[in-house]
Parts: sequence; structure tokens; C-alpha cells
Amino acid sequence: MDLWHLLFLGSGGFVSGIIAGILGIGGGTLLVPLIFTLGYLPIEAIATSSLAILMTAMFGSFQNWSLGHLQLKKVIYLAIPAGLTAQLGVLVANKIAPYLLLAGFGLLLLLNVTLISLRKSLAHKQHPNSAPKPTTQSSVQQTTARLTTGGTAGFIAGLFGLGGGVIMVPLQVILLGENIKAAIQTSLGVIVITAIFACGSHAMSGNVLLAEGICLGIGGLFGVQLSTRFLPKLPENMVIFLFRGFMGLLAGYMFVKAWHSRAIAFNFSKRRLCLVFNCVREVLKDGDRFIRQCDR
Repeated sequence: MDLWHLLFLGSGGFVSGIIAGILGIGGGTLLVPLIFTLGYLPIEAIATSSLAILMTAMFGSFQNWSLGHLQLKKVIYLAIPAGLTAQLGVLVANKIAPYLLLAGFGLLLLLNVTLISLRKSLAHKQHPNSAPKPTTQSSVQQTTARLTTGGTAGFIAGLFGLGGGVIMVPLQVILLGENIKAAIQTSLGVIVITAIFACGSHAMSGNVLLAEGICLGIGGLFGVQLSTRFLPKLPENMVIFLFRGFMGLLAGYMFVKAWHSRAIAFNFSKRRLCLVFNCVREVLKDGDRFIRQCDR
């Protein structure tokens, strides 16, 4: 890996950290396409982004814990199903064709637009420091809600190399009755667990690019520091507008790459089928010549 790649990855990690700080999401939505653009395989991009996300989430969760804003009990309740389904997501990612993986990631980017808009609207309706609304859910309903929230986020973390926070936060608000601020803090703690499982599984499969992942993670740490101190002062409507435009362009780019990857795979399969057909035809010709010689 040359100096240009290091600078490019560091800058990409820095920008993803800024986006994560402004919008409260993980940086995988930017990191996966960034790594893929450098010529790596989709599965390598997904695996390496999980390492960078792990570094950023650990740093942010440590800060929350030191300030007394992280409730470990809530983290554990969501982390157990998330850790299990993250393994399933990794297994599925290794079985899916590259063009399907890219297309699925593009669809997830479009889904993120809706979920982030939902989070912003919920934040307007509920003050961040207000207590959660009392819930009348039974213990069975709460357990089901936690399993759904953590399990969905974990599967997405393993499948697409994301932290899962963009799914976990709105589900906590909707299903568990958490306020926005507590949901974000808990989500970041759970992301540490899901990223450990996802990154570990990908590492055992040999998909993680260690140097690239560390470079992205270091850049993300600096980006988060900057965004949490200065950039939240930007008008919220401007942030939402920029996010929607960014996600839309990125989704379009991934769909184009998926179509290109599918075309390559189709052409390769077509050439391989033609090769097999020609081989069979030659074998049949040789057999026919052999029979004629025997008749003579």
C-alpha cells in the first residue's frame, strides 16, 4: 500500500467520522464504497470497514462510560442477540454473489435516508434529555423487542460491514420507548460488541485488510472529535438535505457497480459455458472418428 492509498484512506476515515458525529450513525455507509473504489473485493471492503467501526465505537463508548452516560445493562441485553446474528450476517455475506452484495448495500443506503429522517422527526417530538415515556409492555413483549432490535442490527453489521446503529437507534425509540439520546449512547456500546463479532469472523475468513482498517479507524477518531465539537451547530435542515443527497448519490454509484459486476460475472459464465460446450463437441467428434476407424 503506497502513500497515496494511506492519505486517501485516512481522509475517507476522517470524513466518515465527521458524518458519524453529525448524524449519529456509523461510518460504514461511506467506508465500504470507499474501500471498494480502491479496487478491493466487496467482501474485503465490508470486512475492513468493521475494523474501523470497532475502533471508533470503542473510543466513543469509553467517553460515554467515563461521563456516566452508558448503561451497561441495556448494552448487554441488545448485544447478546446482535453478536449471534452478526455471525449469521458474515456467513451470508460470504455466500452472496458480489453484485448482489453491492445491490443490497445500495438498497440499505436508500433505507438509511428514511430511517434518519424518522430519527430526526422523533428528536423534534421528544426532547433529548426527557425521560422515556412509560411503557405498558409486558416482559415478553420487551424481550421480543430487544431480540428484534439487537438481532436486526447485528445481522446488518455482519452482512454489510456497518455498525448497525442506523437501524438500532430508531428501533429502540419505537419498540423500547427510549429517548433519542439514550438510544444513541446504548447503540454505540452495542456496536462495539457487534463489530468485535463481525470483525473477528471476517478476520478468520481472511477478509480483513489490517493496515487499511487501522488507517481508516485513526482518521475516523479525528473526524469524530471535530464533528462533536463544532459541526453540530449547523442548521439541522441543511444536514438532513446533505445527508439525503449524499446517500442518494452513493446508492446510485453502488447500483452502477453492482450492474457492472453482474455483467462481468455473466460474461465470465457465458465464456465458461461456451468453453464447456466446445470441449463436449470436440469429444463427440473424436468419438465419432474413433467409431468410423473401427468400422473400417
